[in-house]
Amino acid sequence: MIHILHYAGPPVIGGVEITIAYHARLLARRGYQVQVIAGRGGKFDPRVDFLALPEADSRHAEVLAVSQELTDHGPGPRFEALRARLRSALQKAVAPEDTLIVHNALTLHKNLALTAALHDLATEGRRLIGWCHDFAWLDALYIPVLRPGFPWDLLRTPWPNTRYVTVSEHRRQQLARLLDLSPEAIEVIPPGVAPEQLLRLSPHAQRLVDALDLWEADPLFLLPARITRRKNIQMAIRIIAALKDHFPNPVLVVTGPPGPHNPSNVAYLEQLQALRRDLGLTRQVHFLYEHGEDGEPLLVDDTLLAEFYALADALLFPSLREGFGIPVLEAGLLRLPVFAADIPPVRESAGDNATLFDPQGDPQEAAARIAERLKDDPTYRLRRRVLSRYTWDAIVDEQLIPLLA
Repeated sequence: MIHILHYAGPPVIGGVEITIAYHARLLARRGYQVQVIAGRGGKFDPRVDFLALPEADSRHAEVLAVSQELTDHGPGPRFEALRARLRSALQKAVAPEDTLIVHNALTLHKNLALTAALHDLATEGRRLIGWCHDFAWLDALYIPVLRPGFPWDLLRTPWPNTRYVTVSEHRRQQLARLLDLSPEAIEVIPPGVAPEQLLRLSPHAQRLVDALDLWEADPLFLLPARITRRKNIQMAIRIIAALKDHFPNPVLVVTGPPGPHNPSNVAYLEQLQALRRDLGLTRQVHFLYEHGEDGEPLLVDDTLLAEFYALADALLFPSLREGFGIPVLEAGLLRLPVFAADIPPVRESAGDNATLFDPQGDPQEAAARIAERLKDDPTYRLRRRVLSRYTWDAIVDEQLIPLLA
């Protein structure tokens, strides 16, 4: 069983508490038995157990009284009594074969009786992971209330049976100096982001993102158009094929259905599907029209379209003819790079701010121009870096679970 301990847990709001919530939920979703132990908080997920340990709270009345005792006289009877109670409670809650992840209590002085009790557990052979966000002995605000000796020295001494984790390389270097450890003995596991929440994706959009594996797209191009011949969608598909020489996984999402006013548009969709198949792009080119529920076609409304604009890395707009080309304006408003056909309406609406290509020209040449522009775009590069390294799912799968193993 995995236990995660902190002064406070979710649903209390804070950076550490958010980390605990995502770690606990995602580990439980992957089949781990998880329990959060905290002085404040409560049950926040049906799959995650919660154990209230009030005296683990940094603001508990007894903890504050012990802190005053430490300030006035050093460790005395109240400190030792609280240390013993906490040690006993943790020994009962955490089996010897379990793993106990402790946030901040190994390096922060907010509840030194808890720190001492945890040190007792580590000394007797319990496996601890010390997740260290802040260091009392390196903080000018806290150093005046610390003193040499027990229990304060526990905050700057390496513990037995304990694996240390910091949230950044900078913090790792600080902790290595503080504990006189090799930096390689300390893991770096950063906090993360939940893109589906930050982008406010609806359950409908999230279903499509998961079904089409769009978080893995690199880059993700949006073509918001009905499926009609003048939209020149075959050019976009050929550009995606050519972009495979430049990017790990270029993906195109076409949002519209076949145009309703020309029966031949259904035949056009079938031709595009055949082209997709012939070019080996069944995982890279998606017509949202095909992805309705219960076998029904999907008709994209304005809300879902806006969500896909938020998801996309760029607009790909290869139309042969347009009266105006509203998607160029929409993409500009949402800060997306625009890659579009060199036609008069696009030049009028985008000015010099779009990368243009011949809509009947060489797809390889258009792809090279697009790749050059995107690779020079720091906003695109940072977005891809975040999505590849800093989502909670990636962090749990690639860093936390290997650490637990």
